Amino acid sequence: MLINNKKHILVLSVLSMLLTACNDDNDTAVKAEGKPLELNILHINDHHSHLDEESIKFKANVGTGDEEFSVASGGFARVASLINQLATEKKNVLKIHAGDAVTGDLYYNLSDGKADADAMNTICFDTFTPGNHEFDAKDDGLKKFIDFLDQGSCKNKTKILTANVTFGASSPLYKTNRIQKSQVFEKDGVKFAIIGLTVAKKTKNSSQPNADTLFADEIVTAQKEIDQYKAQGIKNIILQTHVGYDLDQQLAQSLTGVDVIIGGDSHTLLGPESLKKYNMTPEGLYPTQLKNKDGNLVCVAQAWQYSYIVGELNVKFDKNGNIESCSGTPNVLIGNNFARTAKDAKVVTETEKQAILNQFKTDNVPFRVVTPLQKTLDVLKPYQDQKKSFAQTIVGQATDNLCSRRVPGTQRDVGRSSLGDVCNKNPHVDQHGGDIQQIIAEAFLQQGKTFFNADISFQNGGGVREDVALGDVSVGKIYNVLPFKNTLLRLDMTGAEVKATLEDAIDGVITQNNTGSYPYTGGLRWNVDFTQNKGQRLSQIQVRNDAGQYENLDLNKTYKVITIDFLANGGDYYTTLKTITGERRVNVGLDYAEAFLKYAQALPGQIGQKKINKLATTQYSTQLFIDKAK
Repeated sequence: MLINNKKHILVLSVLSMLLTACNDDNDTAVKAEGKPLELNILHINDHHSHLDEESIKFKANVGTGDEEFSVASGGFARVASLINQLATEKKNVLKIHAGDAVTGDLYYNLSDGKADADAMNTICFDTFTPGNHEFDAKDDGLKKFIDFLDQGSCKNKTKILTANVTFGASSPLYKTNRIQKSQVFEKDGVKFAIIGLTVAKKTKNSSQPNADTLFADEIVTAQKEIDQYKAQGIKNIILQTHVGYDLDQQLAQSLTGVDVIIGGDSHTLLGPESLKKYNMTPEGLYPTQLKNKDGNLVCVAQAWQYSYIVGELNVKFDKNGNIESCSGTPNVLIGNNFARTAKDAKVVTETEKQAILNQFKTDNVPFRVVTPLQKTLDVLKPYQDQKKSFAQTIVGQATDNLCSRRVPGTQRDVGRSSLGDVCNKNPHVDQHGGDIQQIIAEAFLQQGKTFFNADISFQNGGGVREDVALGDVSVGKIYNVLPFKNTLLRLDMTGAEVKATLEDAIDGVITQNNTGSYPYTGGLRWNVDFTQNKGQRLSQIQVRNDAGQYENLDLNKTYKVITIDFLANGGDYYTTLKTITGERRVNVGLDYAEAFLKYAQALPGQIGQKKINKLATTQYSTQLFIDKAK
């Protein structure tokens, strides 16, 4: 009996030691995961092949009253310079690109994205999420861009993240491991997850992914990924999205477990209200702070567009993985080459430069003087030389600012213009839409008349990417305005199909919040009322005849229509166009940017002096616009 008791005691002692050892391991695990964490997230999005610096104008008082000045702004070499500098100064740095690296400038047209990849490799981003425009040249285009990234000298390859894209068997990315749904990182002994999301409907309908590449619901996908990480004990969750600011806010408030959202796609400027003084219109604060479904803080950030801004977000997590605080700066990148814009004005002195910088500080605007990184400049030099030789020819003169606007009205897409409030708050643009969109629609119509006596043209507002400022219009500018690889087609359509196409496009704006769908046409005009149901939104649809007079659209008549292949294939919700097949569809074989170039070259006058004017208001597609609340 005594022996048995001793054996019993021995067994209990061994069990006790084992349990103690297990508890010690658990304590260690808890300490590894249950610690506070500080992250510094440096991020950009939607640089769209805009690799060169530009310039901005602003007013300042340096002692003699308000004057207008200009200064260099943006440029990818400044992006690289600031990110690399901050990466050495800050702890626990993440370098994030939230998509749409390509298309939008001749750099892409001439290199298929290699110039962008080479520039990005002077930063070595930790993560990149493909945007919708990474699919513009089908899945092959995305694969090619990733290959360019992989050819760089970065010690660690950039992680390509998107959780809601499934590549089909026809895709070169099918069953490869190069693109992951998410990635776990570790800083200061704390693991955290970054989950990628690509905008679903817009990419499927407004870009050209392979037909069997699928895009799942963003909110459902995100929650599934978050739940899997929570089950593993990973508490700190970052979404890296290319879905737009509106959906980012929905994600923040609809999901459990989400902490940070670094976004792109909508080209949203976030920052202080003081930026309005400098012709910039922020749509929210940087960062935007919301509550998730658990009632915990979520921090949402985006960094505008075109290499203009580097977002600098500081996030502090508590030991439970919840955010204690987030703060940061949307650094608006500028040079120090301040100059007066007035003709024959005196040079800006160093004292005056300091006065301008002091005004920025007083006004609390996040302008940051940054010297471009020489390494990036050197990488881009061969591409830049190629671009200059092609793009420098002056075609003509814009006689006014030709504003870009996707949708008329004052509620949708009103902060995108690079010309600031001269376009964003322009009453004519609010009522009738973009000037440059309308001119391009007319250019397509005129080319269509040359080829087959076209009656009508269609162009979507989102396919036109830039304003055209007063003054010189070069070949390069034309290709920047129309940067995609679209060609023109002829479609023979009934008036009923023309009306249905307009209704399709406008429904894409209203029900899908896809501002790029809004239609612009040459030779066609209408009134539109967003408060009505689909099928009833358009009235007084009129076609311009050969005599230049407008007559009512005949629903039974067949019209010859010219449009881009992207829309003809049903892109941007132009679903009716996709049904026009067989002998009713003919490839014209003309590049759409070339069509605009030919239109400009055909204007009266000598090359370089041709006047590119706004169209008469009577020729604008949208004659009357009635909006409704979003």
